[in-house]
Amino acid sequence: MSNKNNWLDWRDRWYEIIFHSNTPAGRLFDVILLIMIVISVGVVMLDSVPAFRNEYRTPFTNLEWFFTILFTIEYVIRIIVSRKPRIYIFSFYGVIDLISLLPTYFSLIIAGSHYLLVIRILRMLRVFRVLKLTRFMRASHVLTLSLRQSRFKIIVFFEVLLTTVVIMGSLMYIIEGPENGFTSIPVSIYWAIVTLTTVGFGDITPNTALGQFFASLIMILGYSIIAVPTGIISAEIVKAGNVSFVEKKCTNCKSELHDSDALFCKYCGKSLHNDDRSH
Repeated sequence: MSNKNNWLDWRDRWYEIIFHSNTPAGRLFDVILLIMIVISVGVVMLDSVPAFRNEYRTPFTNLEWFFTILFTIEYVIRIIVSRKPRIYIFSFYGVIDLISLLPTYFSLIIAGSHYLLVIRILRMLRVFRVLKLTRFMRASHVLTLSLRQSRFKIIVFFEVLLTTVVIMGSLMYIIEGPENGFTSIPVSIYWAIVTLTTVGFGDITPNTALGQFFASLIMILGYSIIAVPTGIISAEIVKAGNVSFVEKKCTNCKSELHDSDALFCKYCGKSLHNDDRSH
């Protein structure tokens, strides 16, 4: 019985350290983890530079395995001390933690010079480690809520945008035709997207006066609509910034952000009174 109590005390103590940052030990763990993540991402970036890779291939390999083993131990400990391991494993951060480990282990299985490109692509997945930085950014909660609240407005905006480029592209196909590079409606829609977003590759350009007139309208329209999604999200950020939040996870839908005076989850309606934050 004593051993069981000691185990539970140990697990609870490390749970608070690893999953919360409201204690000195928790803050220290977060800072150390943050430094390790930044260094590991820096190693991956430097290893992608041919001059550094050729000069420091062995040190980079050793560092990568060091960080991989370190993050593997961290991942296993998170599962062990978590009060609900299954929820953590399939949570956003749990998946990201796992993805950040796999490429190095895959490199042991996939061998041969003709697989080098595949290994390079798999190694790029290690950049997902940087997503763990959001764990240390309180402001990310406000941004997440803002994007969630504005998602329907953004969807409607993109629907209007898609309709506009289809219409404009079809018109340009009729006006310019294949002889001026607008060989099909999809190609014309591609041109409309490039023009509307003010990218302007210049690979296809209208030659007729009417086509140039429509192109001018699309360019002006492009400058006008750039501010639309920015304004929508900015308004939601301001609104979310004026609300006081508590980090209490709903046991039903797993949403973590709720108003400080909320009694029920705003997303699914489940009572928050007896909910405990879990991972």
